[in-house]
Formats: sequence, structure tokens, C-alpha cells
Amino acid sequence: MYAQLKTVSFDGVQARDVHVQAQVASGNILFMIVGLPDKAVAESRERIRSALRAIGLSLPPKRITVNLAPADLPKEGSHYDLAIALCLLAAIGAIPKDQLENYFVIGELGLNGSISHVTGGLPAAIGANASGAGLICPKSCGSEAAWASEDMPILAPENILQIVNHFKGTQLLSRPRPGLQEEKHDLPDLKDIKGQESAKRALEITAAGGHNLLMSGPPGSGKTMLAKRLPSILPPLSPSEMLEISMIKSLAGDLSDGKLG
Repeated sequence: MYAQLKTVSFDGVQARDVHVQAQVASGNILFMIVGLPDKAVAESRERIRSALRAIGLSLPPKRITVNLAPADLPKEGSHYDLAIALCLLAAIGAIPKDQLENYFVIGELGLNGSISHVTGGLPAAIGANASGAGLICPKSCGSEAAWASEDMPILAPENILQIVNHFKGTQLLSRPRPGLQEEKHDLPDLKDIKGQESAKRALEITAAGGHNLLMSGPPGSGKTMLAKRLPSILPPLSPSEMLEISMIKSLAGDLSDGKLG
């Protein structure tokens, strides 16, 4: 019994394709994950066993081998849990293999079958869309993932039972909507600064031309005060700039409720 699906590995803000391959065969009872997994990936075996048991499923007492290809690429993080679990369910026939072929999968599993938030939902969605595929991710990542494209299919379940039922046709998961943060209007204003005409002129030139700025001076000369007021005169972000910044925030786990802004 064999199945394969796709997930991602992060190289900076770029998502690299990773193929999850699962084989369930006769032999000594064993659950092995290969392909340069780190400790978090290796420990996914116990999370997967407990999550499947929580929804009334269990892995067969056979030799289970999971390969994360390419095998020479280090795999880090807990976002491989859901991909490995769904690949195993496809291998044993619990869900149809062909329905997973057009999805990338990320998500961390809880022992009760819940799917926990992971960082990188937006870069993963952009990588999946570039490959012409959809994305399966935790519900908390759905709002940010929806920004990758209006047309790509996105499934954002709360637990693994919902995604199993979706592929069996007994439950329909709707596509999440993109979230947007409210615009901040309480930024410190440059007009509050009295004097410092040369410094304020430098800020205006920097904001208008998109230049870099180096502040140098003794403590108390006003560097922090000026820096805090620079955002108040910056132009609005373009869609591409907002997306690029949000990708970094997504990987850092700083997107509030998955909303871009």
C-alpha cells in the first residue's frame, strides 16, 4: 500500500516542494520517518498515532515507512504532521488518493485530532498556487492563505476528522475568506516635533524616495522620536509590498489572526 502527496519546506520566505511518500507493507511492526527529519518531525509519529486514535482510526500493525523527498533536504518544524497523517490514511484506503493529488498540506496535529496553527501559511499558499495546486492548512491559517489567489482551492479544517469527512463527501468545508487588518490612525505625527528641521527634511526625502536612513547621534538627540514618526508620512503599501512583508510576518508568527495589513 502506497500513497504520495505534497507539502513544503521553507527556505527563507520561499516554499520548496517536498513530497511525502508513505508505504505500508508486511514485516516487523515499525513506524519510520526518513528524509533528514529533525526532532520535531521525528516526534510526529506519536502525535499522528494519538490523533488518528482520537477519531476512531488506527494504523495497521505493519511496517510503515514515510519518506520526505528530496531526502538530502533537511526537514524542520511540526507543519509536516498533517501531511504525513493524510498520506498514511490514503495509503491504507481511508481516504481517496486521487483527491489529495492536487493539494499541498501543512498543519500540526494535537493528540485529540485537532489541527494547530503553524507559521508560514501565506508562503505555503503562494508556493502551492505557483504549482497550480490547492492548500490544506489549519483553520487559523486560512485567512492569510486565501490571499495567495482568489481561485485556488483552500481547505482549513479545525481537526483531522473534518478533512476526512470532506473527502468522503459527508461534510463540506467552505473556502476561508482573506482577512485584512484595520488601518491604524493613531500613529505619532511628524508635526509634533519642534525644531530638528534638517532631520525632518531627511525623513521626508527618505519617505518620498524609498531610501535607506542611518540615524547617528548621542542619546537624547531625538533619533527614536523621529523614527517613531516616520511611518506617519510613508505612502500606503502596494499590494506586492504588503504581500512580501506579510510573508515575513507569517513565518515569524506575527500575523494577527492571519490578517494582512
